[in-house]
This record gives sequence, structure tokens and C-alpha cells, in this order.
Amino acid sequence: MDTGLVILLVVAAIVVIAVVALASMRQSTRRRQQQREQAESHRSDAQIHTTRAEREQAAAEEQAARAKREAAEAQERTQRAHAERERARELQEQAREIDPDADAQPDDDARSAEARQNGAEVRTRS
Repeated sequence: MDTGLVILLVVAAIVVIAVVALASMRQSTRRRQQQREQAESHRSDAQIHTTRAEREQAAAEEQAARAKREAAEAQERTQRAHAERERARELQEQAREIDPDADAQPDDDARSAEARQNGAEVRTRS
């Protein structure tokens, strides 16, 4: 082989290797750019989901607070109803103690209701 031919083949091989390396680097660069764009898209989607999650969390906390307030109000009303019943019982007891006819009719409310019912029956028979 001629020395010039060997040099030409070596130079051609180096050029081919350089072209392949350059093409590989460009492809690698393009792939990294695509990965960057995809990562940015994922970050943007993640931010959207994070915002939605925070909004939902705030709504859930507000709903829980409202439910807690309503439960407290219901408990307070239950306590007021109990106090009203207790006051009514006390007043009934005081009325029985004060009423001069209370000794003759120990259960005035029940007898009054029964008398009203019987009176209605007597009137319908007549």
C-alpha cells in the first residue's frame, strides 16, 4: 500500500468518526432539550394540581369548621331545651305546691286531659 493511500484512509476514518460523534452529540442535545421541555410541562401540571389541592383543602377545612360551629349550636340548643324543660318542671312543681286544689287532684294535667276527653264523649252521646 502506498503511504498516501494509508494517510487518506486514516483521515477519512477520522472524518467519519467525527461526523458520527457530532451527530450523536446533536441527537443527545435534542433529547436533553425534549426532556427539559417535558420536565417543565410536568412542573406546570404539578403546580396546577397543587393549587387545586390547596383550594380543596381550604374548602374542606371551611366545611369542617362550619360543621363544628353547627354542632356547637345544636349542642347549645339541646342544653337550652333541657334547661327550659327543667324550668317547666320546677314551675309545675311550684304550681302543685301553691294550688289549694292540688291535694285533691295529685295529677291535675292527666285528669284534666281525661275529663276533657270524657266530656267530649258525653256530649257526643247526648
